[in-house]
Amino acid sequence: MNEKSSKISALFSEKKYDELIFFLETEFKNKSSQILNLLGVSRLFNSRNKKSLMLALSEFKQAYVQEKKTQFGLEALINFINTAVDLHIIQSPVDDMLNDSSTHLNQTNELYDEAEYFFGYNERLVSAIIRVYQQQANLDKILSGYKRLFKHGDLNLNTFSSWIFFNNYKKDWSQKDYFKHTKLLQTYVENFSENKLAKIKEKKGDKIKIGFLSSDILKKHSITYFLKTVLLNYDKDKFEIYLYLDNKIEDNDTNEFKALVKKTCNISSLNNIDAINSIRQDEIDIIFDIAGLSSVQRASLFKNRLAPKQISWLGYCNTTGIDNMDYLISDPNLIYPEEECNYVEKIIYLPNIWNCHSELNVERVDLEPPCLKNKYITFGSFNNFNKINDSVIDVWSQILKNVIGSKLILKSSSKIDKNYIKKKFIENGVSDSVVFLEKRKLIKHFSLYKQIDIALDTFPYNGVTTSFEAISMGVPVLTMKGYNFNSRCGESINKNLGMKDLIAKDESEYIFKAKKLAEDQDELLKIRKKIFAIAPHTPLFDKTKFSNDFFNCLENI
Repeated sequence: MNEKSSKISALFSEKKYDELIFFLETEFKNKSSQILNLLGVSRLFNSRNKKSLMLALSEFKQAYVQEKKTQFGLEALINFINTAVDLHIIQSPVDDMLNDSSTHLNQTNELYDEAEYFFGYNERLVSAIIRVYQQQANLDKILSGYKRLFKHGDLNLNTFSSWIFFNNYKKDWSQKDYFKHTKLLQTYVENFSENKLAKIKEKKGDKIKIGFLSSDILKKHSITYFLKTVLLNYDKDKFEIYLYLDNKIEDNDTNEFKALVKKTCNISSLNNIDAINSIRQDEIDIIFDIAGLSSVQRASLFKNRLAPKQISWLGYCNTTGIDNMDYLISDPNLIYPEEECNYVEKIIYLPNIWNCHSELNVERVDLEPPCLKNKYITFGSFNNFNKINDSVIDVWSQILKNVIGSKLILKSSSKIDKNYIKKKFIENGVSDSVVFLEKRKLIKHFSLYKQIDIALDTFPYNGVTTSFEAISMGVPVLTMKGYNFNSRCGESINKNLGMKDLIAKDESEYIFKAKKLAEDQDELLKIRKKIFAIAPHTPLFDKTKFSNDFFNCLENI
């Protein structure tokens, strides 16, 4: 056995995973929990395709079943849970029809409960099951999991920032809570000694150097439609623009953005100190964080300062809590002057709206509302399913009950298991009125708005990109008043569109306005025609006006 163990160690350290898998399969006829777990791990290191994940999943489960009450069993279960999530993420809708990955996610819930009984609290086990809850859009369980990690002192920078981020989906925290927790978050961010860092140099030359840092400049991510507005409309005699990519994969969309700026640098493979030095050496005057606490955050870079002026914009509509984040771009509809004390950044108020869409690359055709043909009203939301919390489901269910014969079309902007959301609509007695669609290619996605009479905004986490898309297609968006930047985005969009009547003050008025608009088809047709006609000329899509306001504010600071 010692000889076999030595060979296993050697093959693993040399990353000869093909040989290791063959050796484990042939030399161990009766495989122990330890060997099964090692076999599964080797498959994942060797290749992360669907076949490898499926085989590893089976081996991890066998290993857990063999030794449920040992550390080997616990390790195997943690691997099983994480692999089940990875499999769900990579499977396409066609795959799901053949082999429903939600089955594996459901298994993880059952096995997790069993392991909790055996082992009690375990940080890695809780962190793994949180990933499952995220795929199931089970917001209460997500927040409960992060709260347990916090209680046991087991949050790190990534998990703490995720906990804060996911609280934006549910109205449990006040803006004071966000401010308090994000200030606490920065205690998890490392401070680097300045003698390890390149010096930030005083400005030289006539042009203002502007940097944008993001991990999402690919796959037609929603932020690209707003960032493109300013990259296509700026004075090259006054400004130089640098793009810092934090995404390991690049695609055609990435290349399109590279062509719009003076310099692009991919920092995804750099550690924090090397990334800071690389950016500082470009002598940037103003740098934008367009990720915040969403996606892949790089809070450490901004806490240790990359440029004389640092601004949060676009990707995260709340305070970052980082003292060195100097500014947050907003507008008068989003943050009120008396609320500025609950944002660590100084607020920059653009005169109309905080961002502007570069418009859809599709033909705009003024279509009649589908209700005239269908003889019933179709509501719709294409927002991320994590935004559809219990309050949203309750309100939408009441609307479906009040508007006889109506339908609700839902499609998540990210790949999330829909069974948990379905169950909630079943409990509300309206599941027959709800249609779930799979994530689609962009052109097909845009065409789906032709099936929607009225778009329903989520709350308190409003839609942004989906609201701009709906409005561009002439579809009215019903939204609700909020209490902070993140929850007032729908207000700002409708106010800048001149559609204040589509802003409800609370849940009761939201239901009332949806019913009223659904029952008055003449008024609905009038509103749709008006939105379609005026939308391109409003601050939502006026790229030239927005860019002038945007770059004027940069000159002023």
